[in-house]
Amino acid sequence: MADALIIAKFVWMTDLNEYECEMLDTMLEAFGIPDSLTRRQLLELFDQDEASAFAMVQALSREGLVAEAGKHGDYELPEKLILKPKGEKFLKEGGFMRRYKMEQQKPLEVGGTQAKLQQQNMRLQNDKLAGEALNIKLQKTVTSLKTLQYIWWALIVLAFIIGYFVGHAHHAK
Repeated sequence: MADALIIAKFVWMTDLNEYECEMLDTMLEAFGIPDSLTRRQLLELFDQDEASAFAMVQALSREGLVAEAGKHGDYELPEKLILKPKGEKFLKEGGFMRRYKMEQQKPLEVGGTQAKLQQQNMRLQNDKLAGEALNIKLQKTVTSLKTLQYIWWALIVLAFIIGYFVGHAHHAK
């Protein structure tokens, strides 16, 4: 379970680009002395773009850095956002930009990458074998259809020959 959470967090973190990390840090820095931001302040931070503000609030909530207070719908900003001590500590340690830069400098995990490449290689080999088997099956189908075509041509020629002889024998009487 813990591994799944670490992987989910890693995947989520790598989905964030540099701009989004900067915006998240800016949001954390915007918390004042009362350690809270109102809905109005959040909208001012995002030039009244509620969708972007909502997405960033969700990101901070998923990380457990803020708490939401006040009435709001499923897709609306809360009346107030409260900075948790964890959020303050996270920002002091460099925030999202520090984590982003560390992720950029970190070499890819060789074991994880190797396992992924091996899985992809196996899948590609299976696809290749399936393609080859399909190719052989299709070649057999084409060969049998060609044979059937030759048989039909032979029957048509035979029918013309029989028709010629029957017609010629009928005229000869």
